[in-house]
Amino acid sequence: MPLSSHVPELGALELLLAVARLGSVGRAAAELGVSQPTASARIKGMERQIGVALLERSPRGSKPTGAGRLVVEWARNVVEAAQALDAGIDALRENRDARLRVVASLTVAEYLMPGWLLALHGVSPQTSVTLRTANSADVAGHVLAGEADLGFVEGPTTAAGLSGTVVAADRLVVVVAPDHPWARRRAPLTGPELAATALVLREPGSGTREVLEMALEPYGGAARPLMELASSTALKAAAMTGAGPVCLSELAVVEELATRRLVEVPLVAGLDLRRPLRAVWPAGQRPSGPARELLGLTRRTG
Repeated sequence: MPLSSHVPELGALELLLAVARLGSVGRAAAELGVSQPTASARIKGMERQIGVALLERSPRGSKPTGAGRLVVEWARNVVEAAQALDAGIDALRENRDARLRVVASLTVAEYLMPGWLLALHGVSPQTSVTLRTANSADVAGHVLAGEADLGFVEGPTTAAGLSGTVVAADRLVVVVAPDHPWARRRAPLTGPELAATALVLREPGSGTREVLEMALEPYGGAARPLMELASSTALKAAAMTGAGPVCLSELAVVEELATRRLVEVPLVAGLDLRRPLRAVWPAGQRPSGPARELLGLTRRTG
């Protein structure tokens, strides 16, 4: 329920307590950093608001009246409660400022985020970080719902309601097992060939899937997937067991390509599978605190 119109503001109650403790409006005014006329006017305004005299004034100073003593006791409880509330809010703010909630697409979380978080720990060791993974569509939803301070997505677009900035670049590659027929082909794979082939793909809503489907739109769109898997690790395993060609981030297959456990299939020059990796946050709210620090580190280490 709303406060009664008879309840003075907190600053006036603090002044009354100071007068009762120091025995003088002048000394109370000096302690609180206001002029004596201002303090006197504030006391008189409080007396008019409450409807009773609060102080007995004399050449020797001021002391509470009988009613004033009651109001002083009540005011002391109110001020102490306000101080406890203020301390609690400060603690919450400190806890918030030392906490960072991040949600990132799988590619970013697995292959870029560890280095970024290590750099963040170096400059802000007191920051506690919670990292969740999701596909790019779900990352956007978590950020918009206020469940993350900063999100990282893959793909050419930023979801409505979000602002963002490019923090890194990536390229999708098509890979196969060494014994797959495409591993021995010399001619680059064309757009129509790739579009007509059933691939092992990430699930709908992933940035990887979005970029591939956009690249294949001029060729009639991607064929129905051979299977859909929810992680780069699962995609690589499927490719290495010969399930079929896989399209995924080159960041995910550096080791497998170097050891020839997978083979990259060359693509024609016009088939553009490059994509930006973006940091995103709610539109109109610039990242602050640890989120701003992490964003700056991605730009310096990307």
